[in-house]
Amino acid sequence: MKRAGGVAFLAFASLAGLAALLRDAPAPPPDDARGVEDVVLLHGLGRTDRAMQPLADALTRAGFRVHNLAYPSLAEEPAELVAIAAQQIDACCAQAERLHFVTHSLGGLIARAVLAQAPRPNLGRVVMLAPPNSGSEYADLVRATSVGSAERIPAIAALGTDPASFARSLPPPSYPVGVIAGTRTVNPLDPLLLAGPGDGAVSVASAQLAGMSDFLTVDATHSSIRRRADVHAQVIAFLRTGAFARAPSATHAAVAPAP
Repeated sequence: MKRAGGVAFLAFASLAGLAALLRDAPAPPPDDARGVEDVVLLHGLGRTDRAMQPLADALTRAGFRVHNLAYPSLAEEPAELVAIAAQQIDACCAQAERLHFVTHSLGGLIARAVLAQAPRPNLGRVVMLAPPNSGSEYADLVRATSVGSAERIPAIAALGTDPASFARSLPPPSYPVGVIAGTRTVNPLDPLLLAGPGDGAVSVASAQLAGMSDFLTVDATHSSIRRRADVHAQVIAFLRTGAFARAPSATHAAVAPAP
């Protein structure tokens, strides 16, 4: 009986020692903190976060933590939109280990303005879909022909092609940027307004950005570009590698500033 008691005591002591080691060992990080990268999505003019949901779903399936933000694009001046977006980004992502941005149309300009205001040490990469980086000729047309449009929708005035516009006043990026532009349009005014191909709202030339890391065009309209699975795959490729994938559906162009 004494021998059995001694064995039991040793077993208990071993278990107690193991418990102490486990208790004193550093706790493993939670699952959502193990190398997961965050992505902020910013929609375009007149849209909501619902417009970016298909892309949000694709990024989530790819393993990213997605923050699909909404801002009142039709109601406020660009400076106020930038402040609203920056506040949301600080609230969701200040502690993110690595933070990427994916934007559509006006959202690209909002992201550029937010990132120009203050450096973000956790910044990763940025992908812009159909961004009016040099302004939109259609914004010029609306301003010229629609009475009071600039007062009703302040952001329209900011999207013009004149040098003083919000779009043309932003500094070039100091971070990796990939731009995807569309070349399909159902807008009969494109040949009259755009110098070259476009997506029915933004020309390929305007989408380009001095200092961008990669650029490609896809056969998509301004709206459909954010819904297409092949575009989603290109976005994921850039976020992971800093370059777009070479694919039959995409046409890469020389990286050059817009005129």
